[in-house]
Amino acid sequence: MKNELVVFSNVRFSYAGSAGPALDGVSFSVSRGEICALVGPNGCGKSTSFRLLVGLDYPSEGEIWFDGEPIGRHTMSDPRFAKQLRQRVGLVFQDPDVQLFCPTVRDEVAFGPRQMGLSDAEVTRRTDDCLRLFDLLGLADRAPWRLSGGEKRRCALACVASMGPDLLCLDEPTNGLDESSYDGLVSFLRSFAAADKTVLVATHDDAFVEALGARRIPLGP
Repeated sequence: MKNELVVFSNVRFSYAGSAGPALDGVSFSVSRGEICALVGPNGCGKSTSFRLLVGLDYPSEGEIWFDGEPIGRHTMSDPRFAKQLRQRVGLVFQDPDVQLFCPTVRDEVAFGPRQMGLSDAEVTRRTDDCLRLFDLLGLADRAPWRLSGGEKRRCALACVASMGPDLLCLDEPTNGLDESSYDGLVSFLRSFAAADKTVLVATHDDAFVEALGARRIPLGP
């Protein structure tokens, strides 16, 4: 269908040395403007699905499509395609420490827009907007390693949002958030989808799924 942004078709994947597949014949689709939640027990392949979607790993069988383009070894070997995909698909990992590496929070949020080749004025605008949106202005000059767990998660979200992606993929995004940050995240994601953007979360938090009004995509048995 024309409105489908993400399509997994009979996808299988196993990690080297694992006893069984991480994904075993998984099929689902996500349409533009939707908020969807990958749900299921630990080990059912939620995080793996995100890794495959951004080309960090590749399925052993099946196909994955983003906006009508296949994602696989051939397409990801094209640097232009890989760069465009990772600008359009923003992934926030379950552990934000793996994606925070700059000396300050401001530098973290500005890093993505700078890599996109935007003007200094546009980088500054996007950075300030996202620092404000995720209540990080007061922490802008702090080193990321000095942040609390919830603050690191908000910083990682701001980093991804600053690139203006079409699809946000969030792995257990409510871990470590206080009530105010939790409510702010729900509000942001609902507004993001209302702007004809798309949200895909992996979560065990049923209340979060309900608050988002997300369509559930069950994985695993």
